Amino acid sequence: MVQAGCSWRKLPAVLFGVSRATVHRRFTEWTRFGLWDQIHHELLHRLNVAGGIDWSRAMIDSISVRALKRGI
Repeated sequence: MVQAGCSWRKLPAVLFGVSRATVHRRFTEWTRFGLWDQIHHELLHRLNVAGGIDWSRAMIDSISVRALKRGI
């Protein structure tokens, strides 16, 4: 939604049972609170405990790590 999904205007409000403004406000609050990072770390932890992660392989993309200009 944030990077490549639909705009807030196109969000189907019926899907969430609240207005688009409420969805946007909650999303903003959760982002400020760091909820998405917490969820990501918890999922990684659970996958690791279950043996579902092969730590010998990794991939980093520009969404995960910001590239420096001119490689500096």
